[in-house]
Amino acid sequence: MNLILLQESDFIAEDRVRLEGRRWRHITEVHRAAPGQSLRVGLLGGAMGTGEVEARGEQWLELRVWLDTPPPLPLPLTLVMALPRPKMLRRCLGMVAEMGIPELYLINSARVEKSFWQSPWLEPQRLIHCLTPGLEQARDTRLPRVHLRRRFRPFVEDELPGLLAHRRGLVAHPGGVPLGADTLGTPISAPSLLCIGPEGGFIPYEVQRLVEAGCSTLDLGGRIYR
Repeated sequence: MNLILLQESDFIAEDRVRLEGRRWRHITEVHRAAPGQSLRVGLLGGAMGTGEVEARGEQWLELRVWLDTPPPLPLPLTLVMALPRPKMLRRCLGMVAEMGIPELYLINSARVEKSFWQSPWLEPQRLIHCLTPGLEQARDTRLPRVHLRRRFRPFVEDELPGLLAHRRGLVAHPGGVPLGADTLGTPISAPSLLCIGPEGGFIPYEVQRLVEAGCSTLDLGGRIYR
């Protein structure tokens, strides 16, 4: 945990918070923080700064906080990803938050099993639970916005063209343009949208519809990634 993430409900005064549970354990067992020690903190959705341990008890501690630093700028990338199996979804959400991707669309695809959409990990609080460790790891406070789209065709026809109005669109799919400096080979600076398929990839019909909506196919090479 490289950043202690605070919530509005933690504040017991304007500049003082009280922490229990997971964050208390991490601060006491990993940081081994004693009164007077400073830690990096950040308010969820707000500024970052410093927290100084002022008091600690059996299962709680209090910090005096100074929040005066804006969070890092988000990556100018919108990610469209076919819904993965629940176990992998939890990992993917953490990585999305770590990378600073501000917006994620989880969409349906022919190779997405219907049962995946019944996963309790798609509930709003579960999503936040999976995203939060990524923010703590990367020292960020902005939660990615997660959108669920259970029907492929309405999303591609009704929403995707609008998302692509001021972004370049890419579909990671074998047989497309090889990865190079003109695609994602250099740090992303222009607003972009990247589509990633399910295990086994998008079917040809889906690739065609994504291309018709304004995306270009991008080939990451012959390796098979998880």
